[in-house]
Amino acid sequence: MVNTNLQKIKEALARWADRIYPSREAFLNQLKTKKKLVIYHGIDPTAPHLHLGHSTNFFLLRKFQKLGHRIVLLVGDFTARIGDPTGRDITRKPLTLTQIMENCKTYRQQMAKILDFKSKKNPTELKFNSQWLDKLTMEELTRLASKFTQGYMIKRSMFQKRLKEKKEIYLHELLYPLFQGYDSVAINVDTEVGGTDQTFNMLVGRDLMKIYRNKEKFVITTPLLINPKTGRKLMSKSEGNFVALNDKPNEMFGKIMALPDETTILCLKLCTEIPIKEIQVMARSLKQKVVNPRDLKIRLAREIVTIYHGKGVAERAEREFNKIFREKKLPTKIPEIKILQKTLNILDLLVKTKLAPSKSEAKRLILQKGVKINGRVQEDWRKTIEIKKGMIIQVGKRKFIKII
Repeated sequence: MVNTNLQKIKEALARWADRIYPSREAFLNQLKTKKKLVIYHGIDPTAPHLHLGHSTNFFLLRKFQKLGHRIVLLVGDFTARIGDPTGRDITRKPLTLTQIMENCKTYRQQMAKILDFKSKKNPTELKFNSQWLDKLTMEELTRLASKFTQGYMIKRSMFQKRLKEKKEIYLHELLYPLFQGYDSVAINVDTEVGGTDQTFNMLVGRDLMKIYRNKEKFVITTPLLINPKTGRKLMSKSEGNFVALNDKPNEMFGKIMALPDETTILCLKLCTEIPIKEIQVMARSLKQKVVNPRDLKIRLAREIVTIYHGKGVAERAEREFNKIFREKKLPTKIPEIKILQKTLNILDLLVKTKLAPSKSEAKRLILQKGVKINGRVQEDWRKTIEIKKGMIIQVGKRKFIKII
């Protein structure tokens, strides 16, 4: 049974939706028909972690699921072997099938913190687009490609940028939107939800639905987590700076506290379900400088850790954070490692303990005074360290290792 509570729908769209194609009014009219819509969201399995940027889509999908609509989450295991050119000024390196399946093996577990996969009446479905794209024949692919022109495809901003910079555009990159668009046809969807950066690909799917099924497909774009001051993405898998949905509680809490102050209200709105009126009060208090920005960020961190790990765990993570950052004490639990060598160059030590991925990164951390041994800042990257049991090595504010 579909619930047509338009007030709840409008509230969800006002919070988590950016634009709706062809229009918000047309989508609301479709909902009024009480038809159970097939609403899908695609995930690019380029990394093993989903992050807070993905959660914006999941919260909106959860609202639709609770109203009785059918939710399909689609892993692009075929399209990841091509590489999405969206937002890239160079060709993305395709992944192997082994890499893809390794990346997505815990996706369901991560998404289940928000979406219901166990409902007997209306469970969230998980699909893989290799189910149909692997079966496309050359004839079908040629017919699919004939629906669009080269001129249409290269209108995309990143392709225009490459052309101006005299960089190559490869044919498989032009095919990517066709394959993603064909997913809509294969699932026979009514609506697709995705980030604003995926608008072009989703609209290609809308065109294909009209061509193949003579049917309108609604496209709902969701806002990206963007720093309002810098205009840069807060969550970037390629740059390695993101809060993963399966981060450990203490790490998740610490990462959120490290986010810029100006992003707190945005994250409260898009990454939690705190009532919007309450968030508006927080925003006014922040603007009037009657509240400490740090206090609001603690509320954000506590709320997000609660969503993914539970209330009790979030409270412990907050206490641990305060212990380290307010009281300047060591963490309650510190990962331990045994090192057989009696001495090591400090760069080798940081790499061996996995506190740095490479010697060059270790050197950078030392030059930035981001490395401490037993509480003392290390400034000489050429230094030889005498390895002693009980030695505490710290990198940045949150990474610790104890030598045993």
